[in-house]
Amino acid sequence: MLENKSVREVWQEIERVMKDRPEPIQGMNTVYQYDITGDDSGTFQLLITNGAAKVVEGTEATPDCTLTLSDKNFKKMIMGKLNGTAAFMTGKLKIQGSMGLALKLEGILNEYNLSETA
Repeated sequence: MLENKSVREVWQEIERVMKDRPEPIQGMNTVYQYDITGDDSGTFQLLITNGAAKVVEGTEATPDCTLTLSDKNFKKMIMGKLNGTAAFMTGKLKIQGSMGLALKLEGILNEYNLSETA
């Protein structure tokens, strides 16, 4: 299960599933940045360019949307156990930049159904 993996391993899994099935991200050119706090903290960017996804640790590009949340809430959100809108409304998730892009990302990640991955 993803909850037993490190944040880095979760990002590797996200990158892998997006490369295996690029259809949900076709036509997108967006940089998402995650500032993750907690015991397993770090800054990660998800760079999506014309159906290709790349995850980098640190800041490689200027983000279109920055999401800040704890490592535990990040994993819950990725696994579909924490709704992004609810997390934002309760202060568990902070968003800078485009709110529309943040909502779009949640829909995309839900299509990959990462809760099923080992």
